Amino acid sequence: MLQNKVRDLLNQQVNKEFYSAYLYLDFSNYYESRGLNGFANWYKVQAQEERDHAMLFYQYLHNNNETVTLEAINKPDQTFTCDMDPLKAGLEHEEYVTALINEIYGAAYEAKDFRTMQFLDWFVKEQGEEETNAHDLIAKMELFGSDPKSLYMLNSELAARVYTAPSLVL
Repeated sequence: MLQNKVRDLLNQQVNKEFYSAYLYLDFSNYYESRGLNGFANWYKVQAQEERDHAMLFYQYLHNNNETVTLEAINKPDQTFTCDMDPLKAGLEHEEYVTALINEIYGAAYEAKDFRTMQFLDWFVKEQGEEETNAHDLIAKMELFGSDPKSLYMLNSELAARVYTAPSLVL
């Protein structure tokens, strides 16, 4: 049985991950409207990853005989003025999610809930990758975004990204 604080934080994370999917679909929508289908694809794949993350937390709670409380998902409310804005917002959001995962990990550590800590190890590693990817996208946009031919090539690179489901065993 999970300690109450750990259970509550895991439950909240289900909803935070679904919000992340909404946020990345909003980014994708922005890039679609700009004709940057590769960037749009990159964030659609991100949205799929976030939905799967939510479902991993969902299943973990059920595997521990806990009820999942689904809350309303907030509407993303950001306004973008340039193509760099979603990329910077994405990095900021990934840093926020990292802090959330760290908070759950800390609560599990305090409760000596080693099973939950082991479950979260994958997410800790994943968040490191997510932050690196966000930094890399920003760096590439800073290098190439102002040149139309280079932006076209970057957009084509991002269009090639395909979704791969996580291989975490619960």
